[in-house]
Amino acid sequence: MEDVARVAGVSAQTVSRVVRNKGYVGAATREKVQAAMAELGYRPNSAARALRSGRFHAIGVIMFSLSSYGNMRTLDAIASRAAQAGYALTLIPVETVSQSTVTGAFNRLTEHAVDGIVIIIEAHELNGAELEIPDGLPVVVVDSTKRGEHAHIDTDQAMGARQATEHLLSLGHETVWHVSGPDESYSAERRREAWRRTLVENERAVPAVITGDWSADSGYAAGVQLREHDDVTAIFAASDAIAIGLIRAFHEAGISVPERVSIVGFDDIPEAANLWPPLTTISQDFAAVGERAVDALMREIDGETDGEAPPIATRLIERASTAAPRG
Repeated sequence: MEDVARVAGVSAQTVSRVVRNKGYVGAATREKVQAAMAELGYRPNSAARALRSGRFHAIGVIMFSLSSYGNMRTLDAIASRAAQAGYALTLIPVETVSQSTVTGAFNRLTEHAVDGIVIIIEAHELNGAELEIPDGLPVVVVDSTKRGEHAHIDTDQAMGARQATEHLLSLGHETVWHVSGPDESYSAERRREAWRRTLVENERAVPAVITGDWSADSGYAAGVQLREHDDVTAIFAASDAIAIGLIRAFHEAGISVPERVSIVGFDDIPEAANLWPPLTTISQDFAAVGERAVDALMREIDGETDGEAPPIATRLIERASTAAPRG
């Protein structure tokens, strides 16, 4: 740094400000320092800075299911927000959720020298026992659990399910069937509970739930079952992918959507507006989830204690897959 300061004709303190990107440095001076760094081949020693500051300026992410649209949108926002804050990101994908895989991923990130960890894993129970998150680093969890001492960030899953169900009831449907996400998912559980509660509050019959796995294939299998029942006129699907499978199953049987059956999805994936019919759905702000997760983690790293963050609101996006029941 002294060599850089000499070549740039500035103080070592000014070089330090440029390297750390902290404190005011004029644009012209910053350019001189950066040119001197390039000329000398100077690279900041992150390990040395970590020893001095106790910070590695890196965060880890443990995430299940890289194929999930919502998870990838959230991860993209986490990466962008971390980069804005000057933090690198290390991702550890977890293919199967178990206590050993989560603990192993946590330990691997500790070895990679990160300042904190964001965990995006939907499973909340393993063989009837709660999933335990190891201690030792600041942690933010992206899900709807609201359990334990860690900060939780998520979409208001219950609001979205209520919006979907109330929309279908407001059109005149007697009740609303539900194709749920997997039992072990907190998001699926919140949506399922809110759907059931909304029907009960409106004094409507509560049909048996069909459980899927978020995929279009599971939606198609559910649709094959539901199309055999003449009294099914409205369905709330726990994901847009499930809704896509449902629509295919009904179309194959010559059952029109929405003239015969109305369907609402959840997620508002980019393709939702371009389906036929365009899909009515619940929009989640995945970018806000990722950004808030990083912001909360930064505060924990700084030793600040967050209060319970309110969930992020959802929006009903009305398109052409819903209509009043025929007759």
